[in-house]
Amino acid sequence: MTAAAVRPKARAQARRLGRSAWALLHEDSSRSALLAEQALDSAGDDPVARGWALLTHGFQQLFFATPAEAVPVLDAAQAAFTAAGDAAGRILAGSGLARAAWRAGRFADALELALSLRGEGLRVLRGEQRGVLLNAIAGCYSAQGRSDLAFAYMYEALRDAAPTRGPGHGLDAVLHCNLAHELLQIGDCHEALRHVDSGIQRCRRLNNPRLASVLWINRVIGLTELDRTQEAIADIHRICELPADASGRGRLASHFETLAIAALRAGETALGAELVARAEAAYHADIPDEHVELAVARALLAQAGGRLADALTALQPVLALAGEPPAPGLSHRVRCLYLLTRADLLERLGDAAGALAAMRQWQHVHLQRSALASRARYQAAALQTELLRLQQQVDEHDARRREIEAVNAQLSRRVAEVQALQERLRQQATRDELTGLFNRRHLNETLPQMLALARRERQPLAVAIIDLDHFKAVNDRHGHASGDRLLAAFGRLLATNSRRSDVACRYGGEEFCLLMPRTDALAARRKVAALLRRWRAECFDLGGARLDSLSFSAGVADSERCPGCETTLLKAADDELLAAKRQGRNRVFAADGPPPDVPAAA
Repeated sequence: MTAAAVRPKARAQARRLGRSAWALLHEDSSRSALLAEQALDSAGDDPVARGWALLTHGFQQLFFATPAEAVPVLDAAQAAFTAAGDAAGRILAGSGLARAAWRAGRFADALELALSLRGEGLRVLRGEQRGVLLNAIAGCYSAQGRSDLAFAYMYEALRDAAPTRGPGHGLDAVLHCNLAHELLQIGDCHEALRHVDSGIQRCRRLNNPRLASVLWINRVIGLTELDRTQEAIADIHRICELPADASGRGRLASHFETLAIAALRAGETALGAELVARAEAAYHADIPDEHVELAVARALLAQAGGRLADALTALQPVLALAGEPPAPGLSHRVRCLYLLTRADLLERLGDAAGALAAMRQWQHVHLQRSALASRARYQAAALQTELLRLQQQVDEHDARRREIEAVNAQLSRRVAEVQALQERLRQQATRDELTGLFNRRHLNETLPQMLALARRERQPLAVAIIDLDHFKAVNDRHGHASGDRLLAAFGRLLATNSRRSDVACRYGGEEFCLLMPRTDALAARRKVAALLRRWRAECFDLGGARLDSLSFSAGVADSERCPGCETTLLKAADDELLAAKRQGRNRVFAADGPPPDVPAAA
């Protein structure tokens, strides 16, 4: 067969290799790189095959090399896609160039480029490809410290990137990692660690050591922020043991300065010194966070050696970056870290006035960080505004009616998705994460409304406050994880045995509150007593220890026997709870009701 006859088949094969290389970018980094090389070797002058192979290679350079090395490859990919008329590939290459710009410290240029791709990208891209673009926009906002917008785009990208079947492409693990990073910036370390765990779970089904290492780094940061640095040492060793090439963590610094801070705070001075040396020898982009963290690591190393003056001197070179105003791109988290370290050193050196000034600066930045966290809760509304603005731009520049209607329909779907996201965020703000029940904030908002409705309908509203008996003893004997398991189990029991009209809340600690409309105190007491019998029938295996015959104490009141405001009603139920506990626990008392039955011993 002649060469001319096989050319179309070879071209099709090269295109399949290039697209497969891209599809495996996060799922199997080594296989992805190999397929990209094979696609380039067989692509010839075909721009589509070359474009997908170069796009994959360019993103590999972003992950394992430097922005300067990635840019020419991504430029070549974008040129190939432009020649081929492949809009999706061209937009993806542009998103890679935006990532390279913010990785190089050019934050404003990165955001401008990413946003210029957004309108066309939302029309052209689907699924994982759209997730890549949204994630790039999120990264650009994150680099500028705009967590509210970063969260909005990350959550949207995670929605698009979630695998529908099979192991998936791995971008969802990347997004869990990025969400964890952003949560750390605003100080929500527990939620960040939850996303880290989700990402690590996904990584177990992937072949992507670099991604795993970044997740471990985020876990180290979260544990350090929570002052649990000893737990981070194993992750530090895992990161350091990965090869510094495309089969491991890559040639980048892997945040050795961050790891050094954790090691030194854990008292691992030798390991900290080694990590500081690695950080000093590694490549660093012009990113303020990296410079400031390296200075803090040097200071902590000097402090560990008893050289307090040298430690303070180590902080001086970045004083302008972390001062007022801070350098563009410096995160609140790292600035807080710098100011606390400086305040501590000044206090140790006897400079009380300097230490106080640093602490006042820290307090100011901490308040800014808290305000940023508050704004981030409304990220969905911010994205909705952006999408509506996009609709206006499309309406102004697109003259054809059919295309306008198609874009409007797509934007309507996006707005509906954002509104659904807002509702999920509202649920997160009013739900207790451990038990799945409503939290006290929701109780405080809902009880006055339910009480007003009960008065209008001339119907009783019953309130029960439930306290798990001897819960502290469970924590002390079996550990807090076992206590959390019991709380979650009781939350499920309470939710399962409640009516749709009832409102079940975690009141605080081991206390719960149940609102029962159109129910008087006597009927509520019978219901709670039945709940007590079910709870006593539960049995738990806590690491080999059997725990059964559990009990709780409860107090019940209703709005007719205890008229007044919501505070009066809650106090009446609480008084009955205290009376039940004084009478030996394991019982339910009701305000102005007949003497309650004491449940029979199991």
